[in-house]
Amino acid sequence: MTTYNLEKYRPTLHFAPQKNWMNDPNGMVYFKGEYHLFFQYNPDDSIWGPMHWGHAVSQDMIDWQELPIALYPDELGTIFSGSAVVDWQNTSGFFPVEPGIVAIFTHHLDKADGTPAIQTQSLAFSHDQGRTWTKYEGNPVLQHPTKVDFRDPKVFWHTETAKWLMTLATGQTVTFYSSPNLIDWRFESEFGDNIGSHDGVWECPDLFELGVDNSEEKKWVLLVSIGDSPQFESGSRTQYFVGSFDGSTFTADNQEIQWLDFGKDNYAGVSFSDIPNEDGRRIYLGWMSNWRYANQVPTEGWRSQMTLPRTLALQHFGDQLLVVQNPVKELDSYFTKVVEIEDVLINSEETKTFAVDRPSVEIVLEIDNHDAKQFGIVLSHTESQKTLLTIDSETNHITLDRKNSGEITFSKNFSNLQELNLQVTSKMKLRIIVDSSSIEIFVNEGAYAVTSLIYPDKVCEEIVLFASGGAIQLTNSYISASHS
Repeated sequence: MTTYNLEKYRPTLHFAPQKNWMNDPNGMVYFKGEYHLFFQYNPDDSIWGPMHWGHAVSQDMIDWQELPIALYPDELGTIFSGSAVVDWQNTSGFFPVEPGIVAIFTHHLDKADGTPAIQTQSLAFSHDQGRTWTKYEGNPVLQHPTKVDFRDPKVFWHTETAKWLMTLATGQTVTFYSSPNLIDWRFESEFGDNIGSHDGVWECPDLFELGVDNSEEKKWVLLVSIGDSPQFESGSRTQYFVGSFDGSTFTADNQEIQWLDFGKDNYAGVSFSDIPNEDGRRIYLGWMSNWRYANQVPTEGWRSQMTLPRTLALQHFGDQLLVVQNPVKELDSYFTKVVEIEDVLINSEETKTFAVDRPSVEIVLEIDNHDAKQFGIVLSHTESQKTLLTIDSETNHITLDRKNSGEITFSKNFSNLQELNLQVTSKMKLRIIVDSSSIEIFVNEGAYAVTSLIYPDKVCEEIVLFASGGAIQLTNSYISASHS
């Protein structure tokens, strides 16, 4: 029997399965005081295989309890990605006594004769807060006569038209369907021709409304993940569109490609359903990996973790309207300030070093760039293992370099630089969360995100701040560490 070090690289703040393989988050829903996270799961190995729905619950989205498998393969196929909703009004007829959860997922059936697999949409429902599930006897509820890629249903109740809306990934497009009861579905429209990135298959769409600049104005946001294509270095990643939706058709406001994350390791993310109105947040969570190397990352006996949950908003930055993302406020209680950084000047002659040795670290910096050509952070995991974040005010680039960050030999692609092109201004804000095997960077209060796996022997020994070709000044800055 093979024995594994199941604790090596295991995160302290991010959800990871106790053992075996995990990918896309599925069925994220809030119900009766619990956040539910379902996920693509292979219970038999730590590489991708026959897909089930794993299941975990949490009261704060940080501390998760893994539960037994929710959905198993059957004669219609394995259980691919999907969503979950609370059927408050019993539109489905599944809940004559009190509301419950309905899962809407893709059945994926491989054909023995070598012809293309069949993907259809099916339902399951739970009367006991997701602990046990009954598959609908009329499955599948939606199929297509010709489309091979026909998957990842994300469903929500559209109040204005009083119907359920499904956003479905359909090859190189997204297709919208509607239903009065989650069972009978009707085609509404298709989106995606001649717009956005088509570098890979479109997957895991999500459509939702967000407020703009904390005002009464609202816009619709459509997330679309782009699968890995060997001809492009980036691997899998996620784009988004901002526009309008009338209950049938989504119309994008502009043609430019907009990326949700500039790191390598944020894919297939979607948002929670049924967050209460009094809360009002749109909360997103992604799979923290990349299909280019997901099956090879150096964890033993378990593979993959999720990003931190993030609150999404829309804000104007100059003439751009961007999706802004920041870790949920629930994370704050897991950190305590250990270093205050106030009015510290850093120049070419003098770096600033802080000794921090904890299981996870938060770095918050307000930077006033006087005239530095470059500045940034060296995250020293050990004496020989370092992750480097460099901000270049001449080239207007932020670069994350993990080629010396620890174990990298499992993939040639892993050591490639991760870059973000933006206008480097005289004042910048950074928030960086470092866990056992990840770093998440939020630039200018979440206008840009860089999410990256790292595999050092140790989370952190020192944090070094540097500047070259001039000086930077730090105010209202600090380093926090987790309690554990």
